[in-house]
Amino acid sequence: MISHSDNGLHRAIWAIALPSMLTNVATALFGLADLWVIGQLGQAEAQAGVELGAKFMMGLLVVFNFLRSGTVALTAQASGRNDPAGQAAALVRALGLALLIGLILLLLMPVAIPFGLDLLYARGGVATEAATYVGIRYWGGALWLVNAVIVGWLIGRRRVRAVLVIEVAANLIHIALDILFVLVLDWGVAGVATATLISEAGKLAAAAIVAAREEPAALALRLARLRATWDRTAMTALLRLNRDLFLRTLLLTGAILLMTRVGAHHGPVVLAVNGILYQLFILSALILDGFESAAQVLCGEAVGARDRTRFERLVRALLLWGIAGGLLITVVYAAAGGPFAASFSTDPAVAGTVLTYLPWAVLLPVLGVTSYVFDGIYIGAGWTRSLLTTMVIAIGVYGVLLLAAEPLGNHGLWLAFSFFLLARAVSQALLLARLERRTFGEPALAATA
Repeated sequence: MISHSDNGLHRAIWAIALPSMLTNVATALFGLADLWVIGQLGQAEAQAGVELGAKFMMGLLVVFNFLRSGTVALTAQASGRNDPAGQAAALVRALGLALLIGLILLLLMPVAIPFGLDLLYARGGVATEAATYVGIRYWGGALWLVNAVIVGWLIGRRRVRAVLVIEVAANLIHIALDILFVLVLDWGVAGVATATLISEAGKLAAAAIVAAREEPAALALRLARLRATWDRTAMTALLRLNRDLFLRTLLLTGAILLMTRVGAHHGPVVLAVNGILYQLFILSALILDGFESAAQVLCGEAVGARDRTRFERLVRALLLWGIAGGLLITVVYAAAGGPFAASFSTDPAVAGTVLTYLPWAVLLPVLGVTSYVFDGIYIGAGWTRSLLTTMVIAIGVYGVLLLAAEPLGNHGLWLAFSFFLLARAVSQALLLARLERRTFGEPALAATA
């Protein structure tokens, strides 16, 4: 029987998870729209070029996703302590770090683009198309970083619905521009990149307007001018948290980029197919990441309030909802994934080959969801060093399986990636009890009876 307090807990989860899911679906439309529109040209090299270019930008920027997740955790913990100044400080420090990273990336641009594309094994016409895409989108890197901070801060303050509205509006603009630039004006790959750059700029402007209206924003402006805000102790704590998240995300991104590089050795058709399957995977992951967002906020608040009972109930409820969501998406993909995946290209070779590897995209939602939920729990609780440790373990499993499954070709690649997700979840589950004891102390006798 579910108690009234349990009902309140589930409502709190869904109040954050559902808007986050819808926001993440809108985010996924960026990649889906780009790949679908360019696929209507029927040119495997152009579609593969967009896939490589998008992976390059992902590798360049997503490693700094700690700017979002770290800001969510710190803001939620400050909220749990009822500390508006702490929330404002989290925003100011993260924005300063984002601007610094953005400047460094711009200075590295002449070296980063050729190096990155060569690392992804871009060759021939695919390399030319990828260079066109990246050459345009790279200029929006600083915009992406600042937006990650502001969105993380809004989510940490439970302003998830506002983030949803912004994301949906930006994606509607993005899709319209994709169609205009590529299918009407015939700009090709350059049109896809330009549409993405413009829509990202609009998204940042809207998020900044919403954040400026939040009560702690006035404090943030004042704190930015105070030397104490940039105190070494405070900045060291921020950098330590972000260092662990950065290294963890770097390993995760490296696993995905390695998959892209290995797939590139099989030619443009398989590379385009893997790009389509990856979009199906990332769509499911972004939907299920709604539970990760809920975990970051609610578990962060529980840790900030030192409420062990609420934390443990949250962990159980979040895992339950996450697994149920993963099973549901797997069923939907099994029923309707084939026609949807094949629609991403008018090239008969790509459309036919994608069905051969589709079962992997069908399985990944239920295989990966537990690790997504644990990511949110660990980040919200501030267990970033342990999160990094579990990622190292999973990368080791992934590397061994990539070598062992090489004779299976592209099937072996997806098999290794599937076990990479499972290894993350298992190692996170095994560490959970120890981390709870470290954070909250040994449970009271009454709580264990």
